[in-house]
Amino acid sequence: MKATAVPEIAGAYLFEPTPHADERGFFCRTFDADVVRSVGLDPDAFVQDSLSRSVRGVLRGLHLRSGAGEAKLVRCSYGRIFDVVVDLRPDAPTYRNVASFELSGDTQVALYIPAGCAHGFQALTETADTSYRIDRPHDPAEDVTIAFDDPELAIPWPLPVTSMSERDRKAPDLAEALKQKES
Repeated sequence: MKATAVPEIAGAYLFEPTPHADERGFFCRTFDADVVRSVGLDPDAFVQDSLSRSVRGVLRGLHLRSGAGEAKLVRCSYGRIFDVVVDLRPDAPTYRNVASFELSGDTQVALYIPAGCAHGFQALTETADTSYRIDRPHDPAEDVTIAFDDPELAIPWPLPVTSMSERDRKAPDLAEALKQKES
């Protein structure tokens, strides 16, 4: 497994496993504490694992947390997703940068997203399972959502949106969401 810094988002990393494939399929390590530690992250900081299943066209996000924020390790464990990170840390050199990735169950690449960044994704396949590791227990009172189609961000979502939560559908634009994040 190797770690690669994401130049568009300071402190973000891609963790790329080395799958061992044969006629049965493949096997790969999807988390390695030593590799995580090698880039200055605490592998013991993750306190909760979650999984979402989405169907083609479903869009989830853009989400972040107020207060101390929330760091995430995100991986598409089955199918494919278009994954987006927006740096909303005012003191970061990459403030307001947007980075996008295609994560796939075929590669099992994981993306580390630092606290203070917004995150969202769209399912590209009929079924897409997305695994998350987060560094704080979830508190719905700290949830902040940004409109997926905010013109300032101009995210090029690859598919028409087929479904999203009511919360995501009613999300405010970036400027309003940033006010919520600070309160």
